[in-house]
Amino acid sequence: MIKSILAAAALAAVSTAAFAQTAPAQDHSAHAAAPAAALPTIESPIKDLLANPVTAVVVEKHLPGISQHPALPQIQDMTLGQVAPMSGGALTPAIITAIDTDLKALPAD
Repeated sequence: MIKSILAAAALAAVSTAAFAQTAPAQDHSAHAAAPAAALPTIESPIKDLLANPVTAVVVEKHLPGISQHPALPQIQDMTLGQVAPMSGGALTPAIITAIDTDLKALPAD
């Protein structure tokens, strides 16, 4: 299942790369620093979710094999919500909601 999700997403990501937008640089000097213990959220890029050992367990629980999938380099900068429309229905809103629920239940430390 995850193979077809990521394969479809990779194909779509490659074909739409010309339309990708980058976030502008942010000046953090005027803003309070984010807590050091803040965990990635459902709005974080997939690479951030997988880079944190605690959140990676949650993502792997719902999407087994995602961290080792060959298409990961093409979708790692996207959120799960951005990948979902390209998954051919394999990455459903219910799966994303389940991941979000589990992430929110994690301790902040």
